[in-house]
Amino acid sequence: MIGNWEILKAEKFSILMEININKIKQDKTIKEILEFSIINLDKPCGPTSFQVAEQVGKIVEARKFSHFGTLDPLAGGVLPVALNRACRLATWFMKKDKTYVGVMKIHSEISDKQLGEEMQKFVGKIKQLPPVKSRVKREEREREVYRFDIIEKEGKEVLFIAEVEAGTYIRKLVHDLGLKIGGAHMTELRRTNAGIFSENDKEFVTLYELEKAIEEYKQGNEKELRRILIPGEVIGKIMPVIYVKKECIGKLLTGSPLTKDFLDEKTETKEGNVAVFSSDKLIGVYELSKEKDIFARPNFVLN
Repeated sequence: MIGNWEILKAEKFSILMEININKIKQDKTIKEILEFSIINLDKPCGPTSFQVAEQVGKIVEARKFSHFGTLDPLAGGVLPVALNRACRLATWFMKKDKTYVGVMKIHSEISDKQLGEEMQKFVGKIKQLPPVKSRVKREEREREVYRFDIIEKEGKEVLFIAEVEAGTYIRKLVHDLGLKIGGAHMTELRRTNAGIFSENDKEFVTLYELEKAIEEYKQGNEKELRRILIPGEVIGKIMPVIYVKKECIGKLLTGSPLTKDFLDEKTETKEGNVAVFSSDKLIGVYELSKEKDIFARPNFVLN
């Protein structure tokens, strides 16, 4: 094992309009937040992602739960877990890039320079066949690797960092590298970032810390639980935010499409998904339309 994990940060996402998550936390009751929130969990090594998400659901007594991106059972680190209505946000959060720090053991002697050069050959668009044990269909898929670098090398043990497109298998990446250098396999892996969620966030929490916060909440102290819970309105951090007039909220919450006269401000956004707000209230996620009289149609409405 090589040293301790190095603290690494991924690039921040470009945000068109800042959402005041702290204000939303203060204004909502803890029950309201629990109904529509995300927990940035430090997944332990061993159990599957589903097993860990299920445990979170039991701890907080959630009706529904889901996680944003499967982690290898033997891997740990950032595993965002959605509670109740926030489960509907998985579509958008799961597609975001991931960052990993891991340890691989190489099977043959190779210089640091040569290893680094071989790793760089995997940066860019690559083809991957999912592992036999994966739950997805085993067909070759294209994924993008943004970074694959050595952090530290000690003998045949290599501490590395990989920044990749969602759906990239790091164990397979290391295996495929091994085919080029005389063999390699991954021995440890930790996810440090999943989209906007990071192990450096103040909300990042272990199962033990979450359980303790729930116990304190049941005894009348909600301070720690309020710190941990991330309101689902954080969806406004990963897509453009559009504001609408307050008098239009009622129509939108009943499923009405969004027309230009509903907008509270001008926008240059022309395609893709947008988070629709009125002040700090999230109305839903909409897909911009090319129809003449319709600005956007709802994908998810928080009624």
